[in-house]
Amino acid sequence: MEVCPWLRKVPKQNKYTCDIYYDRPDDCKYYPSTVDEMVRDECEMLEEKDRANPKQARRALDQLMQDSRTPFE
Repeated sequence: MEVCPWLRKVPKQNKYTCDIYYDRPDDCKYYPSTVDEMVRDECEMLEEKDRANPKQARRALDQLMQDSRTPFE
C-alpha cells in the first residue's frame, strides 16, 4: 500500500499532518468513515491507542468527521 504523498510525519512523534488539509479533495474530506476502514486500509493516521480502544476511537472519529459527513451517516 502506498502512503499518501501529502502526509508528513511529526518529528519525534508517531503522528502525521496533512500538507493540503484545507485544499484536500472530497475523497479525503469524507475518509475515513469508520475505524475498521482505517484498519483495513492500513491508514497512517490510525494511532496505536485507537487500535487498543476502538470504541473511544470511533467516538473521536465521529467528532472529528462531524462537519464532513452527511446527516444520514
